[in-house]
Amino acid sequence: MDRIPAGGNVVDGRPVDAADMMAALTAAEFVFDDGATQSFTADGRTTYVDAGVPSTGEWSVTGDGTFASFWPPTYRATYTVQWIVEDGLPVGVSFTDARSGARFNGRYR
Repeated sequence: MDRIPAGGNVVDGRPVDAADMMAALTAAEFVFDDGATQSFTADGRTTYVDAGVPSTGEWSVTGDGTFASFWPPTYRATYTVQWIVEDGLPVGVSFTDARSGARFNGRYR
């Protein structure tokens, strides 16, 4: 796990910089509003667990700083990632789907 970035770029609602994306995603497991969890590893793997059922995929940061995920065999998605900050501390990130606009808030466990 990486250390959660801090400093002037870590502001509630501000996009996670591409340079901070790895640390922001691998710092801890995320818990979503519906109780699902997701973990990311530095080698580009991710595991999402919904109702106790895990699925595995791959993730990367694109050149423009967006987050891309691939869930075999064919599902691909791109997200913008913004900080969730409370009382001056990063507590998670939100993922906004580039196609649908759906937003998923993940809080560090």
